[in-house]
Amino acid sequence: MDMKTAGSPALADPIEAALVAAVQGGLPLSPRPYAVIADALDLDEAEVLVRLARLIGSGTIKRFGVVVRHQELGYRANAMVVWALPEGRVGEVGRRLGGLPFVTLSYRRPRRLPDWPYNLFTMIHGRDRAAVLALIEEAKERCGLQGIECAALFSGQRFKQRGARYAAPVNTAPPFGMPQPAHRGRRGVRAA
Repeated sequence: MDMKTAGSPALADPIEAALVAAVQGGLPLSPRPYAVIADALDLDEAEVLVRLARLIGSGTIKRFGVVVRHQELGYRANAMVVWALPEGRVGEVGRRLGGLPFVTLSYRRPRRLPDWPYNLFTMIHGRDRAAVLALIEEAKERCGLQGIECAALFSGQRFKQRGARYAAPVNTAPPFGMPQPAHRGRRGVRAA
């Protein structure tokens, strides 16, 4: 799972900082992942759930999302599709493209004229190049983008794919599956 955070890089509450650090790398593959996290942080499962709800409610955690390894699911082609739009249309077109079910990212970036005229970036995945190219044509038709300059930058070799990390590692618990230390203090803070 991927976690996006909106808040500052450091949380004042060390328990919440440890919790953010524990969940940002993904939830453990367990029938009760929050219980595993609770055990690693020396908390109750209910407290983990309450604290996560509070972090989400405050906007510190913006969302939990799954990082899908698309190639393993048979989606062998992906392209960053870049668009050269008039500045006044970028917001509207970015939202419309982002609303399409096959567009996984949609964001504005500055042009770098004269060499790079593109100011809107979208990501499209497909089973093969032809499928991605067909989806680009569908996007053009559905969003009225015929005649707008665009380019499909197909990925080659994948070197890394994971969700972003926002909290500094907190020395509260070993990675899931590793042996627990012999002694830890209460509330997720190890005794010195």
